[in-house]
Amino acid sequence: MNSQFRKIAIADDDEDDRYIFQEAFESLNLGLELFQFKDGMELMNYLNCSLNEMPNFLFLDLNMPKKNGLECLQEIRANERLKGLPISIYSTSNSDRDIQEAYAFGADIYLTKPTSFNLLKNSLERLITVSWVKEISKPSKKEFIFNLH
Repeated sequence: MNSQFRKIAIADDDEDDRYIFQEAFESLNLGLELFQFKDGMELMNYLNCSLNEMPNFLFLDLNMPKKNGLECLQEIRANERLKGLPISIYSTSNSDRDIQEAYAFGADIYLTKPTSFNLLKNSLERLITVSWVKEISKPSKKEFIFNLH
């Protein structure tokens, strides 16, 4: 297992989506810790406090109130202490514009929210347990979009 991802965070304003994510996450039995945030403002307030325990991997929804996912992504990438945090955009949107913006603003992976619990579980397991190293150069757009198959 990839030991670099011991603390996983999700920021998503949809309570049902967070619940399903948590259920899928817990069903993997990987012994990892999950942090949950209901909007971008709550996430950024947490991340900007240096006393808080930091996640090692972040799943970030795009469409959230108060501060959306792209605003959070830009703020994280502009912060010297946070800019290396691996981030997967986790959104219902599969629009080319959203994917392009997420890519341009520095997300590491783009995952469209899976349509079934099993697809979500398999996607989480692949993203969290596969050893991958963030390269200095950006991945190609094809590598950026996480394939559910």
